[in-house]
Amino acid sequence: MTDQVTTTMAKTQLFDLDGKIALVSGASRGIGAAIAHLLAQQGAHVVVTSRKLEGCQQVADAIVAAGGQATALACHIGELAQIEQAFAQVRERFGRLDILVNNAATNPQFCNILDTDPGAFQKTVDVNIRGYFFMSVAAGKLMREHGGGSIINVASINGVSPGHFQGIYSVTKAAVINMTQAFAKECAPFGIRCNALLPGLTDTQFASALVKNPAILDSALQQIPLKRVAEPDEMAAAVLYLASAASSYTTGATLTVDGGYLA
Repeated sequence: MTDQVTTTMAKTQLFDLDGKIALVSGASRGIGAAIAHLLAQQGAHVVVTSRKLEGCQQVADAIVAAGGQATALACHIGELAQIEQAFAQVRERFGRLDILVNNAATNPQFCNILDTDPGAFQKTVDVNIRGYFFMSVAAGKLMREHGGGSIINVASINGVSPGHFQGIYSVTKAAVINMTQAFAKECAPFGIRCNALLPGLTDTQFASALVKNPAILDSALQQIPLKRVAEPDEMAAAVLYLASAASSYTTGATLTVDGGYLA
């Protein structure tokens, strides 16, 4: 009986984030907000970031009201100067970073790939590729100073199977998957793990063009074995695994959470 209790306690402690500092981008709503709440529930002090401070503050306030620890910080990851400024503030206030969740993303155009607007192309690349890359560089340098950490990139199943009328978005998410593997290989000597989450169709404002369109939703559900759309909390749970000691031997991996779509 004692062994069973000990084992149960050990399993629970694998997801304990007490004393950890986590930064989640795009955390003012949707999947990012769900991730921020769950990491805080597990004991992390979460730096809630997004383009607008007001939305971040609302999430941070809700975390604190629930007994957690959180700080709101505005950061548009499409702007390199803002990334530098954000990490300077993290360094000054906390002196370290244990977890980075690259979740902020953009998908400004829903059209045939031949009709891709150059402005939309550049915006998508700036946020989804350049932003993730230099957020990871800044986090990795800080993690290297303190013995390691965990970087989680929220990619997409579109990075494996391009979404209809989501050409450049899909291309950037494929790049995120490869980027994850590159960081995993080169940062492993510093104790830094890097993994990617590949969400399937999730009920968020970001995916409203798909979820709120009956014809598109019906077509999508026919290809999802579980026959439903995911909730943001289901993505947050996967991120918790990748952020915690439970995944201590996991790096360079892509964790697909899509209801069986890619199967």
